[in-house]
Amino acid sequence: MGGVFGDTLRERRRFVLPGPGGRRRSRMPQPRMWKAAVAVHQEPKDLYDLGEMPPPGHVPARMHAMTIRPERYGEPRRAFAREIVPVPGVRPGYVLVYTMAAGINYNNVWASLGSPADVVAARRRAGETEGYHVGGSDGAGIVWAVGRGVRGVAVGDHVILSPGDWDERADDIRTGRDPAASRSMRAWGYESNHGSFGQFCLVRDVQCHPKPEGMSWEVAGGFLATAATAHRQLFGWYPHTVRPGDPVLVWGGAGGLGSFAVQMVRNAGGRAVAVVSGEERAAVCRRLGAVGTILRTDFDHWGRVPDEDDVPAYTAWLAGVRAFGRRFREVLGERCDPRIVFEHSGADTLPTSLYLCDNEGMVVTCGATSGYRSEIDLRFLWMRLKRLQGSHFASTADCRAVIGLVERGMLDPCVTSVVGFDEIGEAHQEVYENVQPWGNRVALVNARAG
Repeated sequence: MGGVFGDTLRERRRFVLPGPGGRRRSRMPQPRMWKAAVAVHQEPKDLYDLGEMPPPGHVPARMHAMTIRPERYGEPRRAFAREIVPVPGVRPGYVLVYTMAAGINYNNVWASLGSPADVVAARRRAGETEGYHVGGSDGAGIVWAVGRGVRGVAVGDHVILSPGDWDERADDIRTGRDPAASRSMRAWGYESNHGSFGQFCLVRDVQCHPKPEGMSWEVAGGFLATAATAHRQLFGWYPHTVRPGDPVLVWGGAGGLGSFAVQMVRNAGGRAVAVVSGEERAAVCRRLGAVGTILRTDFDHWGRVPDEDDVPAYTAWLAGVRAFGRRFREVLGERCDPRIVFEHSGADTLPTSLYLCDNEGMVVTCGATSGYRSEIDLRFLWMRLKRLQGSHFASTADCRAVIGLVERGMLDPCVTSVVGFDEIGEAHQEVYENVQPWGNRVALVNARAG
């Protein structure tokens, strides 16, 4: 088991795992690199340090994990704490993975706050006993043990992990329902426990995807959730898929989701206009392929549509949203509206998205980082034949597609920041305060800087 992993990013790190394959060079560009090693411990122990690999075949009883407990619910800086917890047991259909790297996503900000859902209480109501939450919905690592009935993955495989936790044996999936809409669907590392913020994590076999040989652990652990989600939003809702020439409005263009959306629109021949918070992020979006950018700080009409009876407030909102539309057309260089609006910010922006979307166009949303209660004017929906589409994660095909695009250099994974295991709470705090670096962020778990 093992091998050596190159890198896909300029100015990023290289991770090395000792193994019989010797040193293999990445096929991807790596102008500057450094290494991180995993030490193999030969004597079985009850607990191993992070980065210390147990002997093959041995599953320790305990592990290090960044946990959230109900008594600590609050801002992420306070909610996350490093603990020693039991290694999860391997049930039929499940896979135990030795975690190398884990992605930082917004859903564990919600987990730390205990709102809009208390994830520990929800699992206890379902019969689970753990009084803690081990988050992490993005990750990569080495398959360490497999349960009965596991298909398509074996001990020693190097895998990228998706957050789509569904039961392929569920009746609704077997009768044709989209797995993401299945009653069995859970967001791994948020709704379900034992995510990638543990030294070992527990996933279903369907969540495991082969890691390309030339891809570093930090890249492998940090892009799939956002890339696959963006891919489905833009190409999964026929006939509203991106076509050559299509204008597309992308909210949060320099974030984890938006940075992929901009690139995918570019690759399909569309024209992405990205909304960002500042000129530095605007420059990033233009580099990734946006035809132009809009600074959201130039506008202040965000939020719910005021009541028409409140004439001054409604008039001000309408003036703001119309000004935003004019800015979109100026940036695009053509008097037309977006055929697709790529949404994930929610309450602050959805009224503007629905207003601005072209007739017979689509607003597609996968989240609500600014709030999940929104008020819209339905007249813009039905009288202009617009579509408001929900999109929850992605399919297995979407996952394999974006892994292939990153491997072939057709998508920049935009892993721009790497933090240590004990910085996971602080990294989520920055997401909560909206001061995180652009792109995708990764925490090292068993992969160590050195």
